[in-house]
Amino acid sequence: METAINIGYACSLLRQGMRRICLSIPTDDQVAQDANKAAKESLMSQIANGSQMVKLEKDPDAAFALVIDGKALTFALEDDMKHMFLNLAIECASVICCRVSPKQKALVTRLVKEGIGKTTLAIGDGANDVGMIQEADIGVGISGVEGMQAVMASDFSISQFRFLERLLVVHGHWCYKRIAQMICYFFYKNIAFGLTIFYFEAFAGFSGQSVYDDWFMLLFNVVLTSLPVISLGVFEQDVSSEICLQFPALYQQGPRNLFFDWYRILGWMANGLYSSLAIFFLNICIFYDQAIRSGGQTADMAAVGTTMFTCIIWAVNMQIALTMSHFTWIQHLFVWGSVGTWYLFIIVYGSALRSRDNYQILLEVLGPAPLYWAATLLVTAACNMPYLIHISYQRLCNPLDHHVIQEIKYLKKDVEDQTMWKRERSKARQRTKIGFTARVDAKIKQIRGKLHKKAPSLTIHTVS
Repeated sequence: METAINIGYACSLLRQGMRRICLSIPTDDQVAQDANKAAKESLMSQIANGSQMVKLEKDPDAAFALVIDGKALTFALEDDMKHMFLNLAIECASVICCRVSPKQKALVTRLVKEGIGKTTLAIGDGANDVGMIQEADIGVGISGVEGMQAVMASDFSISQFRFLERLLVVHGHWCYKRIAQMICYFFYKNIAFGLTIFYFEAFAGFSGQSVYDDWFMLLFNVVLTSLPVISLGVFEQDVSSEICLQFPALYQQGPRNLFFDWYRILGWMANGLYSSLAIFFLNICIFYDQAIRSGGQTADMAAVGTTMFTCIIWAVNMQIALTMSHFTWIQHLFVWGSVGTWYLFIIVYGSALRSRDNYQILLEVLGPAPLYWAATLLVTAACNMPYLIHISYQRLCNPLDHHVIQEIKYLKKDVEDQTMWKRERSKARQRTKIGFTARVDAKIKQIRGKLHKKAPSLTIHTVS
């Protein structure tokens, strides 16, 4: 246990001034059955005393460390004691389990995962860590001299332990936001598209007639809106990797679930519902009794359906462009290329249908009609205006952490006002009860305490 404590100080899990709670089993020469009973009672008493010590502590800055060896952990993980052990462990800033077996590592991970319901991460570099890595929600394997067993059993692999910070703070933050925004956008675009079909069925008395061509519906998710979503899920970055490391508090957006809670999901669904209503009813109102050609020709169902589909393509691609915070040439190509692909498709599709005595819907009917282009512009603006108002209001009145950082970087305030930039960086680093900085703070606190004790004894003598 002393070796584990020294290693804890070396790797900054323990610090000077931290109160340690050590759980161990006394060794004696009793009969096996009596020894197990006595050891269990002793360990239960130690856990109770440790919990009482934590509860009676009045100093809010006090930190506790729990150290337990493998023998004591065997009894602590039994059904009648594991919840007491878990309650004590979560009250401590650091918990060190030494001399434990691979099975005990996995059992401790399972206890934490099931006991507090939090997402757990396990990291290891050897074959004895495989059970723990597989039991955790997220397993990280370190490739090195211990072999590749841990790497093959893990979800992520790194070459050195220090890369864990970048894996969590940078890639963890990015991946959470990418996946959350991508799933919410999927809800939005499919609701916006699918409900227009339902509205037309109701408008046509549920006759079974579709307002869109079969090829339009087939290519919507496969070709016309797939690549922008992929670019959102692969390339999106609200802030750069350097900013993520400088402002580690941004990582808390994931554990706090700011971008994938029910409020956010229902908001995107409501946005899709509004967009479907705007696309369908605005187009019906515009083309219902209006001539689209100078000769007085009105729009038939094919013209109305093609116009509605054009509005959908523009609306959903404009929406994803407003959602993105980081643009590369690939994202521009995917987003605006999807819109261009739609126009190219209807030109090629119309040319292919001419052999069957049909007209080209874009070149001969909709293209020369100013009403078609005006309706596309009006409906696209109407669909995206509420979201634009929402994000503008949020940035002005209730900005999130990354909004503030984006504003600072855009206005180059980090270059003009270095003092402000350093102040904001210091605010983003939450206080911790472990690590090097905490040990420095504890040392400063001890020095202040000594100076405070010496202060009353200091007197000033004046000579008259």
